[in-house]
Formats: sequence, C-alpha cells, structure tokens
Amino acid sequence: MTQTVTTSPTISQQDVPNGVCGELPLWTSRPVNRRVFLALGVTAAALGLLPACRSTRTGREAGSRLGRLFITSQGRTAVIHADGSGLGYFDFRVTDQVTWQPGPFLSDGRRVIFLSMEARRDGPGRPFDRYYHQTPTHLWLYDLDRDRLTEICTRERLAVFYTPALLVSDERLLVQVVRDQGGQIFSMNLDGSDAREFTRLGEGLPYGLSLSPDRRRVAYHLASPQGYQIWTSNVDGTDRVRVAAHRDHLYFGPSWSSDGQWLVFQDCLFKSDPGHDWSDICIARPDGSDFRVLTNGQAMWFAATYGSPPNRGGGSNVPEWTPDGQIIFPRRSPGAKVPWEYQQNRPDTDHFNRDFKPDAARGGVQICRLDPGSGRATSLTPEAPSVWDFRASVSDDGKWILFCRAETGGVPGIWMMDADGRHARLLTRGIDGKGADHPRWLPDGHAHSFSNDKA
Repeated sequence: MTQTVTTSPTISQQDVPNGVCGELPLWTSRPVNRRVFLALGVTAAALGLLPACRSTRTGREAGSRLGRLFITSQGRTAVIHADGSGLGYFDFRVTDQVTWQPGPFLSDGRRVIFLSMEARRDGPGRPFDRYYHQTPTHLWLYDLDRDRLTEICTRERLAVFYTPALLVSDERLLVQVVRDQGGQIFSMNLDGSDAREFTRLGEGLPYGLSLSPDRRRVAYHLASPQGYQIWTSNVDGTDRVRVAAHRDHLYFGPSWSSDGQWLVFQDCLFKSDPGHDWSDICIARPDGSDFRVLTNGQAMWFAATYGSPPNRGGGSNVPEWTPDGQIIFPRRSPGAKVPWEYQQNRPDTDHFNRDFKPDAARGGVQICRLDPGSGRATSLTPEAPSVWDFRASVSDDGKWILFCRAETGGVPGIWMMDADGRHARLLTRGIDGKGADHPRWLPDGHAHSFSNDKA
C-alpha cells in the first residue's frame, strides 16, 4: 500500500562535525557474484545512479547561496553546506526501515527518490548471493520543501528487491529487479505500473547506468558470462551497441561527457587482480569507435576499501567528467597496496572477503585531473604516504571539488577544495567521527531555498 508521510521525516541536528559509512551504498547493491562488489559505491554516485542525478544548472555561489550536498554516514543520509555548516541528518522514522539512501532528483530539483531497506536477510549461515535479494526494499519520493515522503513503485510489484537504476524522465524510472532467477532492469512508471523489460533475464546483469545529455541514450556495463562489457541503448532498451568487451578485461562504470560525444569508463585486469583494487581509464565514442586507454599500469584506485575491522566500508570509485571536458580520478602512487587484502581462495560470506593488514599497506592515492586529448595527468591533491583520496565530485560550474580522504586503517572524511586543488578543507567525519562517504552535490537553484531551520 502506498504511504504518504507529512509529519515525519524530520532532520536531526548535529552540532559538531562527525563522518561515514561503514555500510555500502545501498542503491547500487547487486546480489550476484564477487565482481558485483564493484557496483557498490557508485556514486555516485554512484554510482551508475549518480551521473544521472547531477543537475544541468550552473552558478553555485558562496555566502548567501551556499552549495549543498548529500553525504552518508553510518547508513544515514545528511545535508551539509559546502562550507561545512548546517549539517543535519534525515530521520524518516518509518516502521521497519533500517537504512536510507538518496537516488536521483526530478527535474524540479526539490523532489528526490530515496531507497530504504528492511533488515538484511543475509548474514551468518546465509550467503550474500542467495539471501541478500530477499531483503525487502522500498522506493520513496521525498519533497525537500514540504518534508513530504510518499512511497512509489508499489503497483504491480515484481519482487521484494527493487533499487532505482536510472531516472529517464519525471514519469519513467529504470529499476533493478532481483529475483531468485537473477537480476533484470525494467522501465516503469513512478507508481510501479506499466513495467517493461529494458533487459532480458539471463543475458547478464546490467548496472552502472548513465543517461546521455539529450536523454535519448543510456550507457551501462553488463556483467555477462562473457565478462563485463560496455553497452549503449535507447532509453527503452532497443538499438543496443556494444562499445567495449574482452574476456580478459573488466570494463566498468561508463558516463557521458557533457557534449554527449564520449564515454569514460574503467578497465580492470581482473585475472591478475581478483580484488579489483586497480584499473585504467578508457574513453570511446558511444558507437564503440575511437577506443583509447588513457592511463597505464592500472593507475586508478577502483575498489575503495577503508577503515578498521570494527568500522570498515568501501565501494567502487568511478572517474568523472568535469564541465570543461577533463576527467578527474584517484591515482595510485607507485607500488601502492591497500590495507584490506582480498582473499581469493575462500568463500565470500560477507561480500567483502578481505583481511585487514595495515602493516603490509604501501603508498596512497591522490586526486588527479586528466586531459583526454593529451593523456596528461595533473595532481590536485598531494601524493602522501598512507593518505587515500578518492570519490571526487565536481560542482556543476566546475569551481569546487568534493572528495573523501582516509588514512591507512582510518575512516574517511568529506573534504572540499578549489578546482585547482588549493584550499582543501575538511567538512565532516560523520556521525561520532566514524566516517563519511559518497558526497554528492544537490541541484543548483534549490540549494539556497533549503533553509537552516530544516537542517
């Protein structure tokens, strides 16, 4: 039954900065196999979702019209000003909903889709790939101005496990539906009716979806029996084009350039790197032509892992286009090695399957800007041992960059810097200082109207 809540949610005020997410970014979670760990954290983002959630408006200003952003910490979502002020955590208080994560914004910039999850059905004695998708999920439309929460996608429900994959218009949503037979993308109305197959069952699991600037085409990677491949299609799933595919390469996380002429994505040599820690950056035309590898030596930090055994977390990093056609990404220092070592030859019972070995860790990661024409990379944050900078997100006007920073064995905080890397400053370390992750800009034009008395 559809629920509408007007007296709750509220936003709980936090008086001091605190940071992030031991949980993985839930809107991109996919219970399929080991490689699906790479989908967690898309941020941006995520994450197949995050590129489509970015506003096309420009003109963020400091002072009276502060840019605002979402972050996550300890499974909760917060709003914070770009200068670190006004930090407040959403508290929706809906029965049986354990975690909440934001998804795409509608075109008005004030309504956003949230995903909530009940208590996870996997755990000790219940393997992730067999039980996680039995966790009931719910999709909601939240109006930031009215504090109004309404459940969506309730009609003609196909499974208990729904996650939003991509908003293609204010009326149609691509939804990842996972059943015992496997995962599949459906296009449906926001109320859940008129569900149509975007992909077919059995052909592989598509995720990491990105919408073209003209809103006519979708790019995604497909986890198929032939490997991870990059595809484009119309928004209804027709007219598919395979952009990149090779059995020895794991291609992942495509996103469109602002002019719609290029896709950027990653290439992980998964056979020699089963933990998917590293990758190289590739670009190609949406029809698969002009394929280029822009980095070498698996230069990008791919599967971010951080924290200590009592408070760990992670999720995939993805490269991101800047408004001026550059690419930002987290670049490893020579010989860098993560403190969480992947264990290949044991059962994956927790969808993490890593041992904490901080003494064996080496080097770190810095945020870099990459020129796709020349292949030249420019450092934006310093290369420092035991410092891991990742999850960079550029403001719509290109002036500022959000990113996460964690020390070896530590949890990340949310940082902000100028576009040229100057004036880096910490915004928050999340709830009780336990880490903050998945920073994401709110759409411009709405940020200034989200008043302090609500956060």
